[in-house]
Amino acid sequence: MAREHFKAGTLMAPLPAVMVTVGDKENSNIITVAWTGILSSDPPRAYISVRPSRFSHDIIEKSGEFVINLTNERLAYATDYAGIYTGAKVDKFKTLGLTKEESKSVQPPTIAEAPVAMECRVFEVIKSGTHDIFLADIVNVSCDESILDENGKICYEKANLICYSHGEYYTLGKLLGKFGFSTKTKPEQFYESLERKGMRAKRAGGKNTDTPRRKPKTKAKKTKG
Repeated sequence: MAREHFKAGTLMAPLPAVMVTVGDKENSNIITVAWTGILSSDPPRAYISVRPSRFSHDIIEKSGEFVINLTNERLAYATDYAGIYTGAKVDKFKTLGLTKEESKSVQPPTIAEAPVAMECRVFEVIKSGTHDIFLADIVNVSCDESILDENGKICYEKANLICYSHGEYYTLGKLLGKFGFSTKTKPEQFYESLERKGMRAKRAGGKNTDTPRRKPKTKAKKTKG
């Protein structure tokens, strides 16, 4: 299989599409961030990358706190809007009709409509080219009760989360398998199960299963007329 080569660029995809809240309950702002992720599981840590020119940058730098609000289909419009318009001119909470909810451990409010929110406290800032990277401890996590199961576990499949991929927003797709499934399932069984579900798949180094199998054509028998 031939490959095309491009100059170095930020072509990682997909990425989380999150709304980050900053400030406090009275004076707050929302900034949409795609460059974010987890740094460590113990202690739990995350990061966001923000351009110094953004209105929210100085607020985070001074307060040392922010909240990462995960987004879903219902928040898609708000997610896009919050990434385009500046909080220096627009009250995004008011304009978008979003609800400020008091966070448990930090001053910035949580977006009540967000399915999951992670409250963060900055412990270091790294200057990195066009962006500053805010490294932070996750000090509290909250979620909408509707996405919890009977045991209190967060069911992300109920959250209808969205992601960002090279200028476009997508909902998450169908379940392919749970963590560790490759230790219990042979490749042939995995791809066959996808075909049975009507899902497209392409085997690594194997044949393409994008199209359904067809029965081989047979020549029509001649009949005497």
